[in-house]
Amino acid sequence: MSNALTASQPSSRIASLLQARVGTSQVSPYVAKSWDRCLNRYSIEPDAERRTVVLDTASVRTRQETLGELLGVARAEMENLYEQIAGSGYAVILSDADAVVLSAITDSQARRDFRGAGLWVGAVWSEQHEGTNGIGTAVAERAPVTVYCGEHFRRYNAGLSCCGAPILDVDGDVLGVLDASAASTADTRLVQSHTMALVSMSANLIARCHFLGRFRDAWVLRFHSRAEFVGLLHEALMAIDDNGNVLAVNEAALVQLGISSRAQLVGKPLASLLPLDMDTLRRHATHEAASLWPVRDIAYGRRFFANARAPMQRRAATVASVTRTDPGAPAARRHVGGDPRMQHNLNCGRQLFGRRVPILLQGATGTGKEVFAKALHQAASWADKPFVAVNCAAIPEALIESELFGYTRGAFTDAAREGHVGKIRQSSGGTLFLDEIGDMPLALQTRLLRVLEEHEIVPLGGDAAIPVDLHVISASHRDLLAMVQQGEFREDLYYRLNGITLELPTLRERTDKRELIQTLLREEIPDGPVPAFDDEAMERLLAHPWPGNIRQLRNVLRMATALCGEDGRIGLAQLGREFANPASGAPAAALDHTGNREPANALGTAERDALMLELERMHWNISRTATALGVSRNTLYRKIRKHRIVLPG
Repeated sequence: MSNALTASQPSSRIASLLQARVGTSQVSPYVAKSWDRCLNRYSIEPDAERRTVVLDTASVRTRQETLGELLGVARAEMENLYEQIAGSGYAVILSDADAVVLSAITDSQARRDFRGAGLWVGAVWSEQHEGTNGIGTAVAERAPVTVYCGEHFRRYNAGLSCCGAPILDVDGDVLGVLDASAASTADTRLVQSHTMALVSMSANLIARCHFLGRFRDAWVLRFHSRAEFVGLLHEALMAIDDNGNVLAVNEAALVQLGISSRAQLVGKPLASLLPLDMDTLRRHATHEAASLWPVRDIAYGRRFFANARAPMQRRAATVASVTRTDPGAPAARRHVGGDPRMQHNLNCGRQLFGRRVPILLQGATGTGKEVFAKALHQAASWADKPFVAVNCAAIPEALIESELFGYTRGAFTDAAREGHVGKIRQSSGGTLFLDEIGDMPLALQTRLLRVLEEHEIVPLGGDAAIPVDLHVISASHRDLLAMVQQGEFREDLYYRLNGITLELPTLRERTDKRELIQTLLREEIPDGPVPAFDDEAMERLLAHPWPGNIRQLRNVLRMATALCGEDGRIGLAQLGREFANPASGAPAAALDHTGNREPANALGTAERDALMLELERMHWNISRTATALGVSRNTLYRKIRKHRIVLPG
């Protein structure tokens, strides 16, 4: 018998059942222990007929509401995971701690197979009901598990291949499970191993977002033994109260400190673990965008690299003490703010960009795509290298080639005598930000693709290839996938730039407008007292639809500070005529994704009603809704913004 089976000490009946079903004794200890529970604790019959238990809609909705804003983060991460494994026959599933399916993204061609297998919203996949499976066993073991075909205890589930990873809360308990299941035996163990790695990474990202969100009003110490991992998926997180006591730690902190139980850390003074007092922590948190600092633990003297985050409600005050010697650097982090979607985007972006995965930013004009790209650059290990931005829509078509690729001396008439390096070479080692990439001419798209694939560039008029080290972020307010389908954008370049797509919300959709207003206001007056808003003026700003997004808000605040009187207050008079009318925050005209007004009409109302009906029918799952409507996800997002539909969060 294998070591795996011996370790789990299965009974002879379990061993024989596994041998007969799987054809080998080489099975995971988790599977063996699960089979033992199914037989001896739950008394489940492996050959019984399927009787999937499915909760009613009201019960499912209650369970979804229990997760709160975490459900929105999880759904967004499910979308990202599904995009990575789309076309391979997988469904991406989210369950709660009771193994009840709360959300699912399913391959449209295999939807009937998954439904026949009992994988749909409301289905209960605990071990007590379904035996050994990716969801229920991940809950029971509190660890990632793979269950391959015949390893499922229920024989009727033997056609499934499942990878489940638990999402842990701040106390280490299971919040839910992220699972990827294939309803086909064509899946191999090698493919399953790759899928398991992606699922585990996504589950950890969701748990990390949950930790940071749960302790947004606490001090958070971020550390790791390797400097490049701070700010990424595997960083250790420690929440600390104002008295310097540890409130909570994540799993990575236990691993980094070599401690097996949270009880050994929670409630203890930070100073008993690391040589840090609260004054030191506050000082470092004030300069969050600065480089990391080294610290050694008291028990063993091991070196870690650390950074700190101040409580959310104190960050506006923290901003005032940050010097503006490099305005772009600290501002980029602050502009991300506390909006859950922006925080999720930043967490995902930092994790993937730090591993050289190209990022595509989508969002309406004025949503701060360049500032967000700077935040990703500052979080990368190459933050000390150049950040080079190129607006592909602002450079004349005749000049964009020389601006991007550079040229040699005498390459063409009027060329500079010394030649020109070009933006791509300037960014080598740092970050190249290609804004409005959808406006790049097709001929240049071909040259850019070659540079990205070969990591070398030949300037205009030159013969020798010059190597370049590229980290690329691109952005557009246009639907690039639709442009690909229409032949206006190269498909191979689209997939080369789109390691992951991050959708930036409009200012109207953001939940942190008050914080963002204070941040921008401080930037307008870096060296003096910040004006205070009258309550009515602030309410008008918060209720405004902001068709021009952050760019428009900045202009309004710039005007308001210029008109501010000696009393240091901003009222309606300083905001201008646009805000004088109480109804200005609710215009009759709808806004499309570029901020243009479209008059309300019966056809638009009908389209909005149809979208709402389908979104609700699909439990607000974007991929499923887009498939049902026969449109791309980007098109669906554009229509959601056009009709000002607020997604549940």
